[in-house]
Amino acid sequence: MPPTVVITGASAGIGRATARLYGGRGANVVLVARGEGGLSNAADEVAVLGGRPLVQPADVADPAQVEAVAEAAEKEFGPIDLWVNCAFASVFAPFDEIAPEEFRRTTETTYLGFVNGTRTALKRMLPRDRGTIVQVGSALGERSIPLQSAYCGAKHAINGFTSSVRLELLHRGSNVHITVAQMPGVNTPQFNWVRSRLDKHPMPVPPIYQPEVAARGVAYAADHPRRKQYYVGASTVATLWANRLAPALLDRYLARTGFGSQETDSVPPTGLDNLFEPADRAPEDDQGAHGAFDDKAHGRSWEEALARHPAATALGAGVAVLGAVRGIRHLTSPHP
Repeated sequence: MPPTVVITGASAGIGRATARLYGGRGANVVLVARGEGGLSNAADEVAVLGGRPLVQPADVADPAQVEAVAEAAEKEFGPIDLWVNCAFASVFAPFDEIAPEEFRRTTETTYLGFVNGTRTALKRMLPRDRGTIVQVGSALGERSIPLQSAYCGAKHAINGFTSSVRLELLHRGSNVHITVAQMPGVNTPQFNWVRSRLDKHPMPVPPIYQPEVAARGVAYAADHPRRKQYYVGASTVATLWANRLAPALLDRYLARTGFGSQETDSVPPTGLDNLFEPADRAPEDDQGAHGAFDDKAHGRSWEEALARHPAATALGAGVAVLGAVRGIRHLTSPHP
């Protein structure tokens, strides 16, 4: 029988690309998001690729809605095999310009949405003693950057929460697995409709990867869930290791470059905002998986290949870290 996969945040970006990937595998794909226009088009793509879609509009910040998603999924397809938590919301602004309700909404979606999805999945997986949960994390869950305090805080929380749950599963000797796929900057519609108080259009911190790279990372983590986490993209590896080896240097570098590297003159601001309401309510509002940076985004990552070979991964990480630390030292040193 084909596996049943639930994907939150499936209307756009990484979630949308992951839905396509599992559609191509012939899976039963349960598509969860608030934006019904994006969900409708995502369902058509999954069906064309050979999968069986089920559209479930829901706000993952509401545990009752998440529970209803799982009930509908199992009624339609049977037991859930894989649950991918990917939905999020964010605000681009200095912390002192983020209102309390904006920070709360980001946290409820980006962190508690993962908690709600994990709880609902475990409720079904634990009695069967099988199933996998993949959290779509971020390098920003270990190394924060300016202008994204709410998002970084939520991604840090996901790491701590997931590690605790993973240890509980190990203690039980459970065959249910949970892991995190840590992402780099990805070219998604997030940057078109995130709430922003920047003067220019927000952008991912380069290097930027296409959402298909991220989706392959999610699928690899799901297929090999015994590791605590997987790093997607060379920049993720370099950033996390540089943070461990030279955190003070990285602080100085990011304080100096972290503002300008997250906005661009090349794309005009859209004026869209999906923090409290979806920006893709109708099919014509759908922006698909990709954002506005196709010309800058990489469609492949050496980390994808290295992840299959631990010794090579260690070597590649060492090279990446050496380059990162050297670059940080150069950029933070006094210049005439």
